Order: sequence, then structure tokens, then C-alpha cells
Amino acid sequence: RIGPKEDFFHCSKCNLCLNLSLRGKHKCIENVSRQDCPICLEDIHTSRVGAHVLPCGHLLHRTCYEDMLKEGYRCPLCMHSALDMTRYWRQLDDEVAQTPMPTEYQNMMVEILCNDCNARSTVQFHLLGMKCKNCESYNTAQDGRCRLPLEEQ
Repeated sequence: RIGPKEDFFHCSKCNLCLNLSLRGKHKCIENVSRQDCPICLEDIHTSRVGAHVLPCGHLLHRTCYEDMLKEGYRCPLCMHSALDMTRYWRQLDDEVAQTPMPTEYQNMMVEILCNDCNARSTVQFHLLGMKCKNCESYNTAQDGRCRLPLEEQ
């Protein structure tokens, strides 16, 4: 739609033309461009505004993606991280290490679900964030109530 044609390829599953840099590197979602942008709720396929492909495979208008990044880092549909957060997770590691929990919370464990890898695990509770044991992301949600380790119950 907006050239040059030689810089793009058509993914038949996504039913979308994508930049050559995404060939073999994008997550296919069938007919993804036939859905509305989850931010502005306008049609993506017929829009003159370019689309941005998130690592999870969902599409947003490029302008909506830029606005979203001012408020957060997660896909509004599936909650996966919309960009590489590795540097930020390492910073958060340092902050967690330097921020001791109050005594009553020091041995508190919590069940979490990781929004990035979908793994479930039990980790030590911390106010700043709970780190996924599988992929080391802090993009997690509490999936159960806090509890003390068995030896302290």
C-alpha cells in the first residue's frame, strides 16, 4: 500500500504485508490486520496510519503504539511486554536487592503468573515486583494469596 514494494513481503496467515526485517521473526495471528486497533478502536487494515507489530503478534497503529509507550509497556490485548524490557528488569533487580521488606513480609511467598512467558511459579513477595523464575521478567501478576513458607506455618 505504501512502498517501496521490494522492502515488504506478504504473510498469508496474517494476511498482511510486513517489512522484510520481520520475515521469519514475527508471531503470526490469522487475519490480524482485519481487527480494530485496541487503542483507538479504528480499522487497521484500511488505515493510512502505519501499523506496528508487537512481539506478541498483535497490531496497533504506529501513533497509538507511541502513545501507549508514554503510559506503559504492555500489549493492551494480552499483556505481553511490547518491547525488550531486559535493561529495566536488571535495574529492578538492583532496587529489589536494596529495598528490604518489613519483618512481617520478609518470608512471605506468593503465587504469580508471568504475562510474558505464561509460567506459574511461587516466589518471594516484594512490593516493587515479583520476578518470574522462568524468564526473569517482572511483568507478573499475583495468582494467589500471600502465604508463609511451610516451615513457618
